[in-house]
Amino acid sequence: MFILVALVLAVLPLILRNNYQVSVLVFIGIFTILTVGLSLLMGYAGQVSLGHAVFYGMGGYGAGILVLRAGLPAWAAIPCAAMITGLIAYVIGIPLLRLKGNYLAMATLGLNIIFFLIATNETALTGGPNGLQGYGKLTIGPLIFKSDRQFYYLVWTVALVVLALSLNIVNSRVGRALRAIHGSEVAAETLGVDTARFKVQVLVLSAIYASLAGSLYAFWIGIVSPGDFSVNFSTELVVMVAIGGLASVWGAIFGAAAVIMLTELLRNFLPRLLGSTSGELQIVTFGVILMLIMIFLPEGLTSGIVNRLRARSMRRQENKT
Repeated sequence: MFILVALVLAVLPLILRNNYQVSVLVFIGIFTILTVGLSLLMGYAGQVSLGHAVFYGMGGYGAGILVLRAGLPAWAAIPCAAMITGLIAYVIGIPLLRLKGNYLAMATLGLNIIFFLIATNETALTGGPNGLQGYGKLTIGPLIFKSDRQFYYLVWTVALVVLALSLNIVNSRVGRALRAIHGSEVAAETLGVDTARFKVQVLVLSAIYASLAGSLYAFWIGIVSPGDFSVNFSTELVVMVAIGGLASVWGAIFGAAAVIMLTELLRNFLPRLLGSTSGELQIVTFGVILMLIMIFLPEGLTSGIVNRLRARSMRRQENKT
């Protein structure tokens, strides 16, 4: 499966001749990295986050500040920003993950609002509302990622590494511990699972993933602004995870692709027909999608459909026997 996906991704940009289509695939790759991390946190560990855009923004702003203010090369700034983001996630996660359910969701939402205000008001550091710009082309040694296709291969190489690492985690002892925590923290603790440690660890890992995605996004676009990391974007990430399947690493690709395609549809076509702005349509549409999925398919759209098809197939087999 993994090799097949890698081969398809390697051939795909050679077939597409439109740079717009390649750029959409780049965004899908970036958001796949984000969605995999959030899937580990929400789908496997059961920890709700409505503020994951914070870590995405830390990667975008962090890499830019290290390059533009500290003079680090891009190849060093990206992993440094990821490590700093992971450290901040560790410090924040220790008290934050003591909360549960709605309290945790509201706390992460508040964290996102605080980050948005800091990014908007700390003009000397972040560029304020106008954003941080001047990233330049991403260079790693002799490689200079100038074209859309070059950046496509970089982003999807990182995405495949993230997918491979995450698949190994969910199929290991750590993955079983995370699923136990999701099922019942009390039961997991009685079985000897250190729930506090595992929850903080998965938060740090998902934050590092988000930081990498944010850094790649920043160098791809060349500018980051507070609006890129708002609460609305955090909601979009939750929708991606819900569509792909809350506990599905592979579903992250489908969830990211579905939301990006829907966003492009809302941005380019429907406003002309309905006479409303794309921002209004996105907020309403994503809110409705998330509400319907959480009510009727709480395990996620793809996982829910697959599980129902399996159940129907098993009932048919039972009826035949």
